[in-house]
Amino acid sequence: MTALKRPAIGLFIFSVIAFGLGAYFAFAAIQGDYGLFRRAEIEAGEVMLREQLADLEAQVVRMENLTKRLSDSYLDLDLLDQQARDVLGLLRSDEIVIR
Repeated sequence: MTALKRPAIGLFIFSVIAFGLGAYFAFAAIQGDYGLFRRAEIEAGEVMLREQLADLEAQVVRMENLTKRLSDSYLDLDLLDQQARDVLGLLRSDEIVIR
């Protein structure tokens, strides 16, 4: 009778170890550093960073345009007037300030 119990206990121990390893690797594949959840986080972050990049590129284009319009080779008098008003607080002599 004791000879019949040993293979059953060995098979049980082997099954528990195999199940434990399988559960560990399944958990690591889903929750680990390189798992599915981490991949979803990285992809969401990528989308957000691409949107920020597009916004920054639009700002760079706008600033390059403004810089060109205030350069020595091309001077936009309307933009110069606007900047003088905004930055320096200048007014024309024929304007009235209402507060």
